[in-house]
Amino acid sequence: MRNEPVGILGGVGPMATVYFMQRILAMTDADRDQDHVDMLVWNHASIPDRTAYIVGDSDESPGPVMAEDARQLEAAGATFIAVPCNTARAFLDEVQAAVEIDVLDIVAETVTAAQTAVPDLTTIGILATDGTLRSRIYHDTAIERGLTPVEPDDVVQKDVMSMIYDGVKAGMPVERERFDAAVAHLRARGAQAIVLGCTELSILQTDLKVEDPDVVDSLDALAAQTVIRAGGRLR
Repeated sequence: MRNEPVGILGGVGPMATVYFMQRILAMTDADRDQDHVDMLVWNHASIPDRTAYIVGDSDESPGPVMAEDARQLEAAGATFIAVPCNTARAFLDEVQAAVEIDVLDIVAETVTAAQTAVPDLTTIGILATDGTLRSRIYHDTAIERGLTPVEPDDVVQKDVMSMIYDGVKAGMPVERERFDAAVAHLRARGAQAIVLGCTELSILQTDLKVEDPDVVDSLDALAAQTVIRAGGRLR
């Protein structure tokens, strides 16, 4: 049974939203246009920065803006909402409270995908923004599942933030060696699976053609669940 249209609360960031839509299309088993998922997309790039608010560099909360965006998507006919941003997960309760329809949890879907990718997973590494790490959304979900979360040290985390903000968000290239070094660092810390807990890192993974089976992409996890919830067929 089809459950459409999907509401995409995007713009966080803008390129990640476009990439998310591409992943939904690529992951859908479709023989014709009509087999694809119908989407209502609000690519709202001017939403206040999520990380800046969480770490205290801004007093402008993105929560009320995202909640209003969700109401607009619901009013436009969305049957459920996907938010292609990990840091925005910190505001999920506020967004969910604004609407009657479901808002998917990107973090829960990603941790589930990691557990599927690595049987008997016990330790999960997190590559994400400072805001996502500070909010502990991945830490808390991992611990609820009986997993031990690990994150980069301060030096590596600074480079992760640079890859996200100075690289992908700024439209600048990032060397494969930097990405691999961050992944290797978490493996050395005991991580059996590494989640790309930032949608810009998802873009980077594709750009760099990273196919490591223990590296789990949050956007792919959310896209797969979006196709399933919409009643589409996964490839």
